[in-house]
Amino acid sequence: MRKNASILAVALTAVMFSGAAMAADNDPQKKKAADADSSQPVSDTWITTKVKSSLLADSDVAGTKIEVDTVDGVVFLTGNVESQAQVDEAKRIAAEIDGVGKVDTTKLKVSAQASR
Repeated sequence: MRKNASILAVALTAVMFSGAAMAADNDPQKKKAADADSSQPVSDTWITTKVKSSLLADSDVAGTKIEVDTVDGVVFLTGNVESQAQVDEAKRIAAEIDGVGKVDTTKLKVSAQASR
């Protein structure tokens, strides 16, 4: 009998929590708040952080040697890299981030040591 009572208690708990979760999903105010969050513009700080982390995660780009600044959705990459291929890859990575309107690589230079 005790086993049946335990199973019943677990089943009732699951039903109660699933009902609460479904009620939250159907709450128009919560849905409206969730939709509002997703439609907010991406901030320059978020873009900069995302570009930096993406560069660091890419094995083909010397992410620690590239400085990233973002102003009004324009990403400015500054620093030295080992090859033009790294410039191109850094630009590609930055351009793929949500909210990026343009990527400026004019201050991203191929180092003189790499060209020897």
